[in-house]
Amino acid sequence: MKVKDFHSMDGHAARESGRLSMMGVYREIREKDVMSETKPKQDDNKVLEAAMEAGHILLENGAEISRVEETMERICRHFGVESESFFVLSNGIFTTGSQSPGGQFAKVLHIPVKGARLDRVVAVNQLSREVEEGRYSIEQTRQRLEQIRRMPGKSFRIQVLSSGAGSAGFCYLLGGSLTDSAAAFVSGVLLYIYVLSISRFHISKITKNICGGAWVTCICILSYRLGMGENLSQMIMGSIMPLVPGVPFTNGIRDIADGDYISGAVRLLDAILVFLCVAIGVGVMFIIYHRVFGGILL
Repeated sequence: MKVKDFHSMDGHAARESGRLSMMGVYREIREKDVMSETKPKQDDNKVLEAAMEAGHILLENGAEISRVEETMERICRHFGVESESFFVLSNGIFTTGSQSPGGQFAKVLHIPVKGARLDRVVAVNQLSREVEEGRYSIEQTRQRLEQIRRMPGKSFRIQVLSSGAGSAGFCYLLGGSLTDSAAAFVSGVLLYIYVLSISRFHISKITKNICGGAWVTCICILSYRLGMGENLSQMIMGSIMPLVPGVPFTNGIRDIADGDYISGAVRLLDAILVFLCVAIGVGVMFIIYHRVFGGILL
């Protein structure tokens, strides 16, 4: 009788222990559900805002469309936002996403076409991979994006000297002599002084590029007339290289190859417009020289 009571008490204790264990598991699951239900909606907003900020920096600094979309998806996926949808054009980002419970997020950013800053593109690209590795919280990610946005550009002297070196190098590669390259270096330096000075004013891109082409042609003609160069054609071709939009043209082709036909066409059209404006500036200066002094320089 005592042995039977002992076994009965042991079974009852086991059942009671199992019941308490199940209650503990249920309570833990319930607490997690309550925490997920009471999660602030602005957390999803912060993730989507950070993703859009990353896309904004990439797009305005010369990144291709596929890179922008991939980076935004990486950030959202890591922080658990799976219902997002991005539509990226060459000058705009459209973002939508759903929140729990039942909320919606929608935002549009207009991003004007600007010059390339590939150092910022590299920094955001690296940040997205570090976010995937778990090195940043959402607040740290937004702070890092703000730091990238404020990254200083190259100094005035570095930009001017780089323009001169590029002009001289292209002049030599295109068949110019050393004296032609030296003249192209001077033209490239003076051209970029003009570019940096005129960028402070709100002047249309068409006007700036026409005037830039005319300005660099005038410098090359003057150098040629003073005996500082032997081949005027090579001097001009090398000198106008700082005005050539190589990154937008290349990205336009890449976007079209990736199936982003609208963005690729817009970027190609913008690059071709710059080419035409520079050519018009060069042609106008030759016409003026021919009308004033007569003869043909080329």
